[in-house]
Amino acid sequence: MLLENKQIAIIGGGPGGLTLARLLQLKNVDVKVYERDFGKSARVQGSPLDLHENSGLAAIRKAGLLDEFKKNYMSGADKTTITNEKAEVVFSDHEIIKEEDFGHEYFRPEIDRGVLRKILLDSLKPENIIWDSHFLSMEKQNDGWLLHFKNGTTAYADLVIGADGANSKIRPYITNIQVLYSGITMLEGNIYDAENLVPEITKLLRGGKLMAFGDEKNILMGQKADGVIGFYASFRAEENWVLKSGLNFSDTSQVLDWFKKHYAEWSEIWNQLFENTTTPFIPRPINYMPLDQSWETLSNVTVIGDAAHLMPPFAGEGVNMAMLDALELSESLTDRNSTALHDSLLIYETSMRRRAFQITKESLDNGEIMHHVDALSTMSSFFSGK
Repeated sequence: MLLENKQIAIIGGGPGGLTLARLLQLKNVDVKVYERDFGKSARVQGSPLDLHENSGLAAIRKAGLLDEFKKNYMSGADKTTITNEKAEVVFSDHEIIKEEDFGHEYFRPEIDRGVLRKILLDSLKPENIIWDSHFLSMEKQNDGWLLHFKNGTTAYADLVIGADGANSKIRPYITNIQVLYSGITMLEGNIYDAENLVPEITKLLRGGKLMAFGDEKNILMGQKADGVIGFYASFRAEENWVLKSGLNFSDTSQVLDWFKKHYAEWSEIWNQLFENTTTPFIPRPINYMPLDQSWETLSNVTVIGDAAHLMPPFAGEGVNMAMLDALELSESLTDRNSTALHDSLLIYETSMRRRAFQITKESLDNGEIMHHVDALSTMSSFFSGK
């Protein structure tokens, strides 16, 4: 096997990196995940994740974790409500009985990001994840790399795999291709104990997902574990909006005043989101990798997930593509017919970039649709099948 007597380093302990570690561990590969968090109890932010049959769930099955996933996914959280800016419901599938279940192409069960991370972490041997390992740099050593971390430690790896997200520090060792700005920015908030703090919103959400459209702007939200609601205000903005806005994102009153001004036509019910968010709010300029990106494959370093193909969230494919990356890379690296690491990485990267081109374009197109003046009618027609 190509990886026999090889030390594999995965930089980043998100869903993609942990899935890859699990898959390689099952093949008895010497793999270590280097994660910047201090421990597994670190609070995980971000929206719930919906896993898809032929990508995220395929990886979960291959990792032998489907039963554990079934015990922990949020039944009903895939239900969708669409409203206008006045919080008037124009579509809901909460009363529709869906026949889809695990194994069905269109079944997309939702799971809390932190819960999925726990499932993956619990599947790894404790010695296979190295906490408090904030990657700084690496230098060539023999046929591999000597890694340097912020805590002063070093580690050697024959193969380094960057799973360290949108601001990857591994990617520059492979390519100097930079991200592009989509023209859309999202402002994230999280509300704890939502049922008591925002009962009207909770009733509208009904434990599922909600999309509100109006005036070329969105509010997108989803039910998370432990009674938490996560939401995003999504809007067109210039690239440096975060700086030019002058907002202190830890100041509730400032952000609320901004919302009232820029979402002026929206119902006051939405103000509750901003009044009850646990600060700070998190601004997220939506970037993406060029559709036609390419680079020369190396024999000892590669990337997966956002580090490889950052894309907008408007197709719900980001984590699914990361987990499919992990699945395809693990299979390429452990293929008994493979004779060279370079060739295995070339097979993976060629397939990955082809997939990323298609999905990134779909995500960009969806972003344009969702921020168009006709977004409400277009999206409600799409979900209702009309």
